[in-house]
Amino acid sequence: MGEPAELYATKSDYAYRTLREKILSGEFAPGAVLNQATLARTIGISTTPLREALRRLTSEGLVDLGAHRDAKVTELSGEEARDLFELRRSLDPLAVSLAAERRTRADIQNIREAVRGVEPLPANPAYVDLIAHRRFHVALYTASHNDLLIQTLDSLWDKADRYRRVGLQIDRDQAERDEKHAEHLGLVDAIVAGDAETASAIMLRHIDTSLGAKAASRLGAGPTATPRGI
Repeated sequence: MGEPAELYATKSDYAYRTLREKILSGEFAPGAVLNQATLARTIGISTTPLREALRRLTSEGLVDLGAHRDAKVTELSGEEARDLFELRRSLDPLAVSLAAERRTRADIQNIREAVRGVEPLPANPAYVDLIAHRRFHVALYTASHNDLLIQTLDSLWDKADRYRRVGLQIDRDQAERDEKHAEHLGLVDAIVAGDAETASAIMLRHIDTSLGAKAASRLGAGPTATPRGI
C-alpha cells in the first residue's frame, strides 16, 4: 500500500513515487496505456502535478508521454537490458574499487547499515526488498566520491529496476540466493579493508550473475548475443 500524499514534499513527487512503484512492481505492465484523467482521479491529485510526474518517468525511460492525454508504459527491450548490463559490468567494479580507496567513516557506517537491510532475497521479493537492495548498492557507489560516476549509476539503476523483475521470473534456489548475499558481505569487508582489487573482483562476479544479466538472457539479448547490425 502506498504512503499518504501528506508525507511527500509535493503532489508531483507523490504521483511520481506512486506511479513508479506500480510500474516497477508490474501492476502497470509494459505497454499499458495510462489515461491521465483516470490516473489523477485514482491518485487524488490534479492533472498538472500528474503530468510533471509523468515527465520524470519519461526521462527515466519508464513512460512514453505523447502530446495527448494518454501515456504508455514503455516496452521491455532485450537490447536495452544488454546495454545496461554491459555498462554496469564496467562501472560498478570501478565504483567499488574507488570506494575502497576513498571511503570515509561515514561511508562505512552507511554501508554497514544498508547491508543489514539486504538479507538473502526471497523467491518472490516484495517491492520493499528490491528497494533495500538498491539502497545497499547506492551506499557502495556513493562512497566512490566521484560525482559523475554516481550520477551515471543512479540513471542506470533507474532504467534497470524493472528488468530485475524479469530476472526474478527465472528460478533461483536457496544456494544461489545465499551466494549473492555472501557477495554483499564480501563487498562490505573489502571496502572497509581498503582492498580495491578484491572489491572490484567480487562486484564483477556479482554483476555477471545478477538479475540484470538474467533479464538480458531471458529477453534474448544476453552478453554473448550477436551485436546489432551484424
